[in-house]
Amino acid sequence: MRIPNIYTPLKLSQHEQFDLNESATAHLIKVLRMKEGEQLRLFNGSGKFFPATIIQASKKHLTIQTHNSELTKTESRLQTHLGQVIARGDRMDYSIQKSTEMGVSEITPLFSERCEVKLNAERQAKRVLHWQQISISAAEQCGRATVPIIHSPMRVEEWTARQKGRGLSLVLHHRDTQKLSDISPAPTEVNLLIGPEGGLSAEEIAAAQGDNFLSTTFGPRVLRTETASVTSLSIVQWLWGDLATV
Repeated sequence: MRIPNIYTPLKLSQHEQFDLNESATAHLIKVLRMKEGEQLRLFNGSGKFFPATIIQASKKHLTIQTHNSELTKTESRLQTHLGQVIARGDRMDYSIQKSTEMGVSEITPLFSERCEVKLNAERQAKRVLHWQQISISAAEQCGRATVPIIHSPMRVEEWTARQKGRGLSLVLHHRDTQKLSDISPAPTEVNLLIGPEGGLSAEEIAAAQGDNFLSTTFGPRVLRTETASVTSLSIVQWLWGDLATV
């Protein structure tokens, strides 16, 4: 059986015995049907795994014993911040899930001129919690010991202004001719701006360029917004991150 990675918000330390929190316990017992003596790996987003053994299990309680901690080997050397205009339906969920799998460091949901999603303050807070849980589940699945930060939504212009002077900033624009492979020197931090289904307006692209965002393209075809986020992260990881030295 594959040893599961389980997120917990609890403070973790080596060689400690304690009861897991309710949500982790429910997942291990009801979904994975784990029993006493079985192994798991805990993480709380600190970048370390804590291998552990279940020493007591009941219907609602699960006690574990942690062992020596392990530094993660699954984090990219490239820091990536995704600015994603909020997509309709489950497309935003997909983008956050797959971006987490691709090693993204931070995600900021954005509102733009052509964004079709409207959220009041209460719904924004609920969506951020929902998206954060999606990133936690994705981190568990793909073997990450850190969880991407999901920031509160903001306007495109506000986000691009905040990234000014922070690494290499790119705005995806299919009508451009600049190729990522032409960029030199290799960056250690990348900000990616992904527009909505209808694309960013000319004014928004111009504003991003005014904040030192470089327009770039993946080729002649128009990608869906959720495809663009995963594709862009894959390419920058290949060029400057996970696969750069392979």
